[in-house]
Amino acid sequence: MIDVQRLRVLRAVADHGSFNRAAVALRLTPSAVSQHVAALERSLGAQVVTRSTRGVTLTQAGRIMVGAAESVAAELEQAKQQVERLSTGRVQLTVATFTSGGRHLLPGALRRLMATHPQTQLHVREGEPEDTVPLVRQGAVDLALAYHFDGPLPVGPGTGSSLHWTPILEDPLHVVMPEGHRLAGRRSLDIAELAAEPWVLGCLKTEAYLRRYAARAGFEPEVRGTTTDYFFARSLVAAGMGISLIPSIALVPEVPGLRAVPIKPPTPARHIGVATLGRRDHPHATAFIEALREQAGRHYRACIETAQ
Repeated sequence: MIDVQRLRVLRAVADHGSFNRAAVALRLTPSAVSQHVAALERSLGAQVVTRSTRGVTLTQAGRIMVGAAESVAAELEQAKQQVERLSTGRVQLTVATFTSGGRHLLPGALRRLMATHPQTQLHVREGEPEDTVPLVRQGAVDLALAYHFDGPLPVGPGTGSSLHWTPILEDPLHVVMPEGHRLAGRRSLDIAELAAEPWVLGCLKTEAYLRRYAARAGFEPEVRGTTTDYFFARSLVAAGMGISLIPSIALVPEVPGLRAVPIKPPTPARHIGVATLGRRDHPHATAFIEALREQAGRHYRACIETAQ
C-alpha cells in the first residue's frame, strides 16, 4: 500500500527541486522529507529521485509517481467538493485564466453561466498557463482557460495524461503599426518585410515567438520594449516607439491611430482552450466551456472588424 502522505511529500520535492525547500513548504524538517521519500522508494522497490549537491531530480519512476500524486490530490479535492454540495446544496466553480483571456473572454462567459445557474459560487484565479494548468491536475481549480503557441501545452511535472484539452479559439497574431506607416495599407504582410522595424511587445512569450519566426525569415528583431500588457504595447506603438505583434482578441478596445495587419501564412497564432481533468464531472464545467466558445466567437468577430 502506497502512503498518500509520501506521495504528497514527493510532489513537493518535485515542485521545489530540493528536500530543504520542500520541507519549508510542508512545515517539516529536511530529515523528515528525506525519510518519507526513502520509505516511498522502499515500498516501490525503485528510486524516485536522483540526489546531487545541486538538489534532486525525478527519475522516470518518480515522474510517474508525481503524476499519480496529482491525480490522487485532484480526486480527493473533487470528492470534498461533492460532499460539500450534498451538505450545502451549493456548487462552486473555480476558474483559472491568463490575463488577456480573462479580460476579453471570461466576463461574457461568466455572465451567461450565472444567468442559467444563479446559485453557482464562482472563483477566478489569474496566472500564466505554466502556473494554472498544473493547478487543474492538482484539483486546486476546476478548469483553466489557457493557451499555447506552436509548442505543447505546459502541463508541469508528471505525465499529463489526466488532462483534457478543449480547443476554444485559434487566435492569430497581427502586426500593429501607426496608420501612417509605409506598410499600413497592406492587406497582409510577410514577416520578412519587417526585418528593419523596431518592436515593442506585450508579453515575454510573444517576444520569444517573434524571435523564432524572425530567425526562420533570416533576421534578428530589434526589440525596444517588452511589457506585460498588450494595450500598453499598443499605446507605445501609438507613441512611435515601433511596431508590435498582438493577438486578435487583444485588438480591442481600439487605440486611435493604429492599424492591425494580418501576417501571411505560416501565420503565428495562439491556440486558446480549456484544460480540465480527463474525467470532467463538475456539474457546470460543460456549460461554462460552451459559454466560453460562444463568447470567443463574438469577440473574435468584433476583433476582425476592428482590424479591418
